[in-house]
Amino acid sequence: MKEIPGIIRPELQQLPQVKDRMTFLYLERCKLNRRDSAIEVIDDDGTVDIPAAAISVLMLGPGSSITHRAMELIGDAGVTVIWVGEHGVRYYASGRPLTKRAGLLLQQAKLVSNQRSHLAVVRKMYAIRFPSEDVSKLTLQQLRGREGSRVREIYRKLSKQYDVSWSGREYNPEDFFESNAVNQALSAGHVCLYGLAHAVIVALGCSPGLGFVHVGHELSFVYDLADLYKAEVTIPIAFEAASQDLPDLPAYVRRKTRDAMVEKHILERMIHDLHYLLADEGEEAGEEESVVYLWDNIRDTVPNATSYRMGDTS
Repeated sequence: MKEIPGIIRPELQQLPQVKDRMTFLYLERCKLNRRDSAIEVIDDDGTVDIPAAAISVLMLGPGSSITHRAMELIGDAGVTVIWVGEHGVRYYASGRPLTKRAGLLLQQAKLVSNQRSHLAVVRKMYAIRFPSEDVSKLTLQQLRGREGSRVREIYRKLSKQYDVSWSGREYNPEDFFESNAVNQALSAGHVCLYGLAHAVIVALGCSPGLGFVHVGHELSFVYDLADLYKAEVTIPIAFEAASQDLPDLPAYVRRKTRDAMVEKHILERMIHDLHYLLADEGEEAGEEESVVYLWDNIRDTVPNATSYRMGDTS
């Protein structure tokens, strides 16, 4: 609980939108319960109440336990809960969307299911990475090669800047300490970024598994979205952290990542970029006004809660 300074029994107001929330909180060796509309956190240092509607991601580390009542509140507030290992290398997440509409999910499914629109979204992702270049004519293989070159150059530059040896991204999910310091720092930072991306995707009602660059994994879209920000957030932090002799490297990286997310407005940018990626060409993706429609094979959808007559097409 040492990473949540200043949170003392606040009053809950109207549920904020996901863009208004904090990024994430990391807790370990504590018990979580529910006190009215707040998450009560108890450890050896005392008790604090955290407003569930004010956070996006709750990371629970070793020694933490949570009651059914607390999970009920967290689910209603749309918070993504991540159970992480001692060093945050692996995690399990769950949550409920803040939105009650399925417009973005349907748009995501439509775009990922068509090869042309699928590739168009991939190009948008690379366009975010290369804002000064025209990538509209590049093939998928060329885009992948450009991204590989860009990332290798970033690693080389940071390796030289911080005097940290770099021989590639090497880590064992089963053994955190098997890798060197910079790879440990990358793992600790990336899991924070993945958690925030997962929370944004779920909060907006999209599917974490329907990815465009990454496919075939339950978190494919999480990796897609998080990859847009690694070069400016987690990778520099990892090299800077690895250049020091730190007593608790993962904790240091988590705090630095959290501060960078706030400073660079990563949460707001993720929301904006997700809408941009899922928008049709020349349009802006948004939510539909009604929550429930009826499917129609001629007009796509018709209003719900309407009494239709035989042959009625109005």
